[in-house]
Amino acid sequence: MNVVLDTNALLVSIPSKSLYRPIFDALLNGKFNLVFSNEILSEYIEVIERKANAVVSNNIAEMLLNLDNLNKVEVYFEWKLIDKDADDNKYVDAAIAGAADFIVTNDQHFKILKSVDFPKVSVISIDEFLNLLGKL
Repeated sequence: MNVVLDTNALLVSIPSKSLYRPIFDALLNGKFNLVFSNEILSEYIEVIERKANAVVSNNIAEMLLNLDNLNKVEVYFEWKLIDKDADDNKYVDAAIAGAADFIVTNDQHFKILKSVDFPKVSVISIDEFLNLLGKL
């Protein structure tokens, strides 16, 4: 299963006492493949550094980059499917380039993708993904 995690989906899954920690543990245990681009990784690092500190951010980035179930993609075309927050398009473009099964997010800007017929990009909530992982 190939998945793009938006930054908030990753963030809420990192704390050991988080309800969403099984997502991070599933990633570490190779239960799904994380699809990402350099642009997504940069945002992960920037936001984690802002929420914690540079050491934590760099450690998580290094740990992610050493996982075997990482699918780093090069985005050669920008689809620009999300207008309300154009910055979110990096997740869509990576999902398309990496043939992701879906994007995991609670961000409402991604709802527009339901009305896009081509290219088809599936989006599920963090709770839906947690439930899906529980069935594996």
